Amino acid sequence: MHVDVVIPALNEAASLPAVLSDLPPVRRVVVVDNGSTDDTAAVAESLGAEVVFAPRRGYGTAVQAGMAHLAGDPPDVLVILDADHADRPQDLPALVAPIAEDRADLVQSDRTSTAEAGALTPVQRFGNGLATWLIHWMCGHRYRDMGPFRAIRWTSLRALSMEDPTWGWNVEMQLKAIKSGLRVLEIELPYRRREKGTSKISGSLSGAVRAGIRILYAVYRYR
Repeated sequence: MHVDVVIPALNEAASLPAVLSDLPPVRRVVVVDNGSTDDTAAVAESLGAEVVFAPRRGYGTAVQAGMAHLAGDPPDVLVILDADHADRPQDLPALVAPIAEDRADLVQSDRTSTAEAGALTPVQRFGNGLATWLIHWMCGHRYRDMGPFRAIRWTSLRALSMEDPTWGWNVEMQLKAIKSGLRVLEIELPYRRREKGTSKISGSLSGAVRAGIRILYAVYRYR
């Protein structure tokens, strides 16, 4: 199977070398520079990644820019990976295997019981718990996490008609996946504290509040 990786990145020049060096071989790696003010793009290009610029900031905007870049020659499976090196890129085969074996269409990481101390802040845990509870209440499926490290069959992703430009992207995907009848699987994977840089969500109270509002709005919008 052809597997491509999209990595949204905003001021992640310090973390990207570790992320890209830990990735197992895939067909294409696309780093989407989402309006960085550091050397994110230069670092990614120097390490062999394809670089796409999405200056309008927003997680969903960045992922969709990466998808548009790949649309002319799409993969069988798209893997979405954060640029902070909190997830282990070397675990990518574990995400892709259930799709390759035709046991799932969407596979995402579950960090709830495997995250090392301090990797998920109390605010993140509360937000994840609330979002997954609301999804369960609305569509009956009990997710355990909103893990950003995920693999999805390209044809399935295109059929979801994703549109959210913000942190609501993952919520939109998880809600639409259930409503569309996709086979969804969560697998426990390690998650660590980021070593460099600052989290866009948990790094500040204002960031956490903004992300929380967008996630809750996405639950309502795509219910």
